[in-house]
Amino acid sequence: MNPSTTQARLIVDELVRNGVRHAVLCPGSRNAPLSFALHQAEQKGLLTVHVRIDERSAGFLALGLAKTGTPAVVTCTSGTAVVNLHPAVVEAQLTGVPLIALTADRPVDLYRTGASQTINQHDVLGIPTLHMPEGADEPTTRSLVCRAIATDGPSHVNVPFRPPLTPDDDAWPSSDRAVWTETDRTFTVETRPSDLPARTLVLLGDDRPERLRAASELGWPVIAEPTAPGGLRHGSLLLNAGLPEHLRPDAVLVVGRVTLSRGQQSVLRGTRVQAVGEQALWPDVPFTATSASTWLPEPARLDGAWTQAWQSAVKDVGEAVDDLLDAQPWPTGLHVARDLTQAVPPGSLLFVGSSNPIRDVDFAGERRTDVVVHANRGAAGIDGSVSTAIGLAVEHDGPSYALMGDLTFLHDSNGLLADHRPDLTIVVLNDDGGGIFSLLEQGAPKYDPSFERVFGTPHGTDLTALCAGYRIRHSIVDDAEEFRSALAAPQGLQVVEVQAKRDELRSLHERLKATVSIVFSR
Repeated sequence: MNPSTTQARLIVDELVRNGVRHAVLCPGSRNAPLSFALHQAEQKGLLTVHVRIDERSAGFLALGLAKTGTPAVVTCTSGTAVVNLHPAVVEAQLTGVPLIALTADRPVDLYRTGASQTINQHDVLGIPTLHMPEGADEPTTRSLVCRAIATDGPSHVNVPFRPPLTPDDDAWPSSDRAVWTETDRTFTVETRPSDLPARTLVLLGDDRPERLRAASELGWPVIAEPTAPGGLRHGSLLLNAGLPEHLRPDAVLVVGRVTLSRGQQSVLRGTRVQAVGEQALWPDVPFTATSASTWLPEPARLDGAWTQAWQSAVKDVGEAVDDLLDAQPWPTGLHVARDLTQAVPPGSLLFVGSSNPIRDVDFAGERRTDVVVHANRGAAGIDGSVSTAIGLAVEHDGPSYALMGDLTFLHDSNGLLADHRPDLTIVVLNDDGGGIFSLLEQGAPKYDPSFERVFGTPHGTDLTALCAGYRIRHSIVDDAEEFRSALAAPQGLQVVEVQAKRDELRSLHERLKATVSIVFSR
């Protein structure tokens, strides 16, 4: 079976399993795989196909079919055919009708080459496009169809097809699950709880606070990103080092956007994963989720010995990490993150910038229930961090702090030009450039000749002079004791600068990972 035919049949099969019973088809060349698959499904009695020669009329026919509340599909070829669906999609968007525009596309390498019927179809219908990767595997294909079904209102699924576009057999995707109406279960989306095993690990990211709190209290071991409540301190370090067999979970419950650690993504592969998030926005970056929902499961059982093993491992790792940092000259980002999260007074607010600071807090920071932590983890950019921290501090009833790197601080230094100056201490870890790149692939020694010029980007900015220009109080601290003193309850807006070096950063993190591995080997 050729890739285009395989993918088209998977798409149609998953639509049927999600309850779609009507599809409006506009004849065309590039959508031929979908046309053959829809015809085959109709012959099997799985749905009804309506054929229309005009895409605009087809869109409104599908709109009418979907007004019952059951999703309906309209499919067409690439190019201007897609644009003709826009009026019906606009109406569906304004009235919340579950209309699915399933559009064929040329492969992306034909964009801007003058290829026939080839336009940029991303977001062309005025709603976010769910772009199906060319030749995507079955889990990815089915998961994206489920996202379209779960979307509140219309959705746009764009599928690039590469020739051959005609089938070479009549096989239909095999499935061990019946259709939606019989089991309330599709490939990904669930409407009733799963029975997760006793050895389930919980990963918490950005999400609604009440759901995160409930997830942290289920009884399973919890690894939480800094913005989520609770969690085992140094938990991410365990994942990054690679879990030993006795700590590996039988399932992972992911609540919210979990995007911070490569170790998180590693543990998700090869493990049963249930994702919990907002409708159509469940977290599943590596397409590993085997189920998704908007509610939390009820733990049917717990493995007390396994949970205790996790707690013991985290305790041992914590002691080893503290010993490593205590033997390391102050300051590093890990030192600053640990000392800051330990020293701020109860009732504090802490905003953490992207790049290394949020990871330093994740790896070495203290987990405290009396401090609320914020970060811009949606798109995880460094822009606007000073202004975001000031906005949070204006509304917070208590002392406020921010931790960010020098590039993040400089990127939004105009945020200091504020008419409302709350009680906020901004801690800037200044290592004169892009420290995070030292920890990535491009920071390897073999790239030294180009690293500083295009990644390290030292700037040499005098932050004392910069803050003076904005009439903002500024101080430079040289040791841990002075740093803790500077964190006394803030009065007004001030900047505390900690100057560090990047040259030993990669080595430190390698030793950190090795330290965890040594603890595991005992």
